[in-house]
Amino acid sequence: MRATELPARHGEPPAGHGEPPAGHGELMDGVYRWQRHIYDLTRKYYLLGRDRLISGLEVPAGGTVLELGCGTGRNIVLAARLYPDARFFGLDISAEMLETATAAIAREGVSGRVKLARGDATDFDAKALFSVESFDRIFVSYSLSMIPGWEKTISAALAALSPGGSLHVVDFGQQEALPRWFRTLLRGWLRKFHVEPREALRDVLQSESARRGATLRFRTLYRGYAWLAVIKIAI
Repeated sequence: MRATELPARHGEPPAGHGEPPAGHGELMDGVYRWQRHIYDLTRKYYLLGRDRLISGLEVPAGGTVLELGCGTGRNIVLAARLYPDARFFGLDISAEMLETATAAIAREGVSGRVKLARGDATDFDAKALFSVESFDRIFVSYSLSMIPGWEKTISAALAALSPGGSLHVVDFGQQEALPRWFRTLLRGWLRKFHVEPREALRDVLQSESARRGATLRFRTLYRGYAWLAVIKIAI
């Protein structure tokens, strides 16, 4: 689905090509209209592995980094601190979340190195949205479990990488080594926020890696609570 330009609300990044389907964008705005104000405070206790992903980006000097599903901007802010020579880009389907991200990035004083846009992570045009052809690093942190057609996000991300670039993913695993009662409680809680751990994530990553001649590193964290993966494109 392609986008048309929309006027931005005060403090909101402009929309661009690849604007999300209205239904899912409205759903996410509804879920996070109030949650965004306490999101980072509450999610730090169970969105595990995010900081490990960021420290493993190993962004080259002057590199470009895109986060798909950037939410409140928490990850971009941390990454911008860690990689002060890099430029950052964030895409999210929720205008509400982007409003919070814009404010967080301004408070951190990194607005000059960060550009945000509203769009669909399954179908985006990096050139139209960001005036960038490709990226050295792309990461997706606990967003695939919320995106309908999430498999297309992986394909779109890999297509937007520069030669030698890498895609980094962290998300809920299948809690395979954790007690059944814990899995049941966690899944029930996640459903309240339209979150569904992707059982096929590893298989899809393997398939996409093989199709593109890329290498895949896949790790299980915290007894299967989370999965962390890196796909590296050949130079």
